Amino acid sequence: MSLYVPSQVEDAVAMDKMPDVTGPSSDVAMDPVRLFTFMAYLAIGGTERQILNIRGGLDPRRFTQHLGCFGRFDDQLSVDMREIPAQIYRIRKLYGIHAFKELVRLSLYLKKHRIDIMHAYNFYANVFAVPAARLAGVPVVLASCRDTGEYWTVRQRRVNKYVCRFADGVIVNAEAIKSALIAEGYAAERIIVIHNGIHCRALPSSAEKKAIRHTLNVPAEGPLIGVVARIARLKGIEYFVQAARVVLDRVPNARFLVMGDTSVDFDYRKELKQLTARLGLQDRLTFTGFRLDVPELLPALTVSVLPSISGEGLSNSLLESMAAGVPVVATHIGGNLEVVVDGVTGLLVPPENSTELARAICRVIETPDLAAAMGRAGRERVLDYFGNDRMIENTQRVYQDLLEQVRRRERDHPLHTG
Repeated sequence: MSLYVPSQVEDAVAMDKMPDVTGPSSDVAMDPVRLFTFMAYLAIGGTERQILNIRGGLDPRRFTQHLGCFGRFDDQLSVDMREIPAQIYRIRKLYGIHAFKELVRLSLYLKKHRIDIMHAYNFYANVFAVPAARLAGVPVVLASCRDTGEYWTVRQRRVNKYVCRFADGVIVNAEAIKSALIAEGYAAERIIVIHNGIHCRALPSSAEKKAIRHTLNVPAEGPLIGVVARIARLKGIEYFVQAARVVLDRVPNARFLVMGDTSVDFDYRKELKQLTARLGLQDRLTFTGFRLDVPELLPALTVSVLPSISGEGLSNSLLESMAAGVPVVATHIGGNLEVVVDGVTGLLVPPENSTELARAICRVIETPDLAAAMGRAGRERVLDYFGNDRMIENTQRVYQDLLEQVRRRERDHPLHTG
C-alpha cells in the first residue's frame, strides 16, 4: 500500500493562497494508465456530474477509462451516456452471499483488465470496491468522501473509516471534510483535497434571461429567489420557505423556486408543501421537481440560496450560481465557507435561522449595486479557483503521482513486489 504525501495544494486552506498546479506532470507513463471509476449510481447528482466531468476531461493519451456502478439511470443525465459501457454490479445490500459474489466478480474484472488505479466515490462505493481492488492487487486504490457524513449512521461511519484504511488515499472536495475526517481519527496524510470544478458558460443577455423566466412560468420582471438542492432534511428547505414569507411581506413582487429532485424524502416533501400552503405561498413558491437544465436556468435568478443545516461538502449549486453571475446567500457551514467570500461574492448566515436568511436575501434584492458586484466577484472566483480544467489537472496529477510512487518502489525493491 502506497502513502500519498499531500503537496502544498492540499494543505492550502485559503483559496487566495492556493498555488497553481495545472501544469503538466513531469512523470508521464509511456502506456496509458488503466483507470477504473466506481460510483453508486450513474444518475443525476453533484458527485455524479463531477465524475462525468473528470471522465470527459482526462487526457485519453494518458488514461484508458473503465466505469462501474450498482445501476444506471440514463434518463436522469444531461449528457447521452448510453454508448458509454459500464460494469453493473446489482446488489441490494453490502453484505451476504450475493454481495460477496459480486465483489469477487468486480475483483476478477479489475485483475483481468490489469487496472492501475481504482477510484471509488462515497460510502457504498468505498465499502464495495476498495476491498475488491485490494483483492485484485490493483496498485493504487482510492476512496472518496464528498460530504461531512451527517447522512451516515454511526455504524456506516465506522465501516467507512475501516475500509478507508485499505486505500492509498481518501479524496475529499473540501477542507471542511478533511477536518471532519481527521477529527474522527482518519490519518491526515492520506487525505487529499481536490475542490470541485465546473464549466463556466457564457452569460445570457437580458432578453435571454426573460425567455428563461418564461419557460419557468414566472414574470419577466421582479426578484426571483431560488434554491437548487435535493429535497432532503439536511438541506434546510423549510427555513427557505419560512424566509420566503418574510421576504414577500417586504418585497411583494418576489417569486420563489425550489429546483431539485422531489423523490428522495416523500414525507419531507409533503411537509414542505403543507408549510408552503399554511404560509400562503402556494401561488408564489414553485417546486419545479427534477430538472436536467438547472445550469441554464440559474442566470434568471436574482438570488441563489443554499439553506443547508449540515452535511455540505463543496456545493455544486453554489459554484454554478456564482458562475452564472448570481449573488448567493448560504449558511455558514462546511465547505460553503471555502466557496463564498462573505460580503464579496455573497452572504453567509447562521443555519436554522429563517430571520437572518430573509434579512440577507432582502439586502441583496434591495441593493442592486451590491448584488451586481457580488455576481461579478462570484463568477471571477469560480473562474480563478473552481474551473473544470483545474479540477481535472489536479485529479490527473494525483493519479499520476500515486502511480509513479508505486512504480518507483517496484523498481527500487523488485524482490518485494507482486
